[in-house]
Amino acid sequence: MASNDSRYAAQKWYAKLRLGWIFNTSTFIGNLAIALIITYFFRRLGYGDEVDYVFLLTVLSIGLWITEAIPPFAVGILIVTMLLFGFGTDYLFSESSPVEIYVGTWSSNVVWLLLGGFFLAEAMKEAELDRNLFRLVIRRFGNDPERLLMGLMFVTAFGSMVMSNTATTAMMISSIMPLIRVLGAQSNYSIALLTGIPASATIGGIGTIIGSTPNAIAVGALQERGIHITFIDWMLVGLPTALLLIYLFFRYLSRQLNIKYTKLDLSKIPESEKKVEPFKRRAVIVTLIATIALWATEPIHGIPVAATSAVPILLLTLTQVINSDQVRALPWDTLMLVAGGLALGLALVEVGLAAIVMQQINNLPVPTLAVAFLFSLIGVSLSNVMSNTAAASILMPLAVSLPQPFGTAVPVIVAISCSCSLLLPVSTPSNAVAYSTGLIQQKEFRRGGVFFMFAGPIAAFAAAMLWVWLYM
Repeated sequence: MASNDSRYAAQKWYAKLRLGWIFNTSTFIGNLAIALIITYFFRRLGYGDEVDYVFLLTVLSIGLWITEAIPPFAVGILIVTMLLFGFGTDYLFSESSPVEIYVGTWSSNVVWLLLGGFFLAEAMKEAELDRNLFRLVIRRFGNDPERLLMGLMFVTAFGSMVMSNTATTAMMISSIMPLIRVLGAQSNYSIALLTGIPASATIGGIGTIIGSTPNAIAVGALQERGIHITFIDWMLVGLPTALLLIYLFFRYLSRQLNIKYTKLDLSKIPESEKKVEPFKRRAVIVTLIATIALWATEPIHGIPVAATSAVPILLLTLTQVINSDQVRALPWDTLMLVAGGLALGLALVEVGLAAIVMQQINNLPVPTLAVAFLFSLIGVSLSNVMSNTAAASILMPLAVSLPQPFGTAVPVIVAISCSCSLLLPVSTPSNAVAYSTGLIQQKEFRRGGVFFMFAGPIAAFAAAMLWVWLYM
């Protein structure tokens, strides 16, 4: 944790001197040097040049994702480029090999599924459905501080199941800012809001395939192994786990910050001044219902969830709810990162590196059940210092290589655990949004971070193993 803080402090210092490029370049070169040294010793094991090349690329990618010498999406592009250069030409190896599978990750089902979710998220924000949800919570839970906090946390969670966690946090934080200004930033209730809402957005994303990128990566990795997980299949394990974790964290926050007797004055919260055309609002609601209904009923009609993602893209642009400027503003960098992560996962499997690692893991004098739980701990630990998408991309090819039923359960465990990283403001974009308000100190995130570092992996392990035993 301290090294992570130091890295960001150093970056800010270099940026002030307008020498940030020196920091990034030296960090990149340092990562490359470390990767080359580690690979030099790995080569002595004699697994072959192709395995050594993918190992080098994996170590370099992990280092770049952790240090962020270049943006995470750029690492994704670097991965695809290096795979095409290494296996698509004869510069490094005597013969080239087909590389279509690596290029094909740009148009994979996971990418299309996430893109449909991005369109829905942007449309909900445009139609002001976020502020309507906030008003609904106030009317339903009133001035009772504990009930209101619980309501806001659960509404945030449900919102993040169909919207991006970042967008959901941003809309909810903006909605509660008038209340925080009334209470004051030092109020325990303000701290509870500014830590509970980002945590709920991040954990709530566990509930659906599109709610969090690691979920989609897990589904994509399982699909490559011929295991098809539907939207409802995922919700059977993800939704109860998310709701349980959020409720437990709500109780923990309420007790730790003693918010029960906080006096609230909600009359000072202003109404939204933005006027939304009734037609656009109806168009968003109809599109949202139609898309989720198609996702949920996939076993009946057989239309893949990725194909259903065309529905919001078509309807929301056809009704002019979303225009070309908003499309350009969508988080395309996330899709680049996902595509690169999927390509790296495919390479690990194709050259046999994943099988080599799993063989070593299987030789450990511990039961597979313990290995499965170890994956959950590694997932949450990695995600606290790097992108949860990157962490999932690294672990998923190894997770699906485990013998059944662990080969199905552990990818789900990894996805859920990677979404439980909340220790630092930089651990998740949701925390970063709350921290950017300047109203909360970094130390306040440790409460939730420590809670989810223990509760998250335990809940993920128990839920996924029960899910596999009952339904798969």
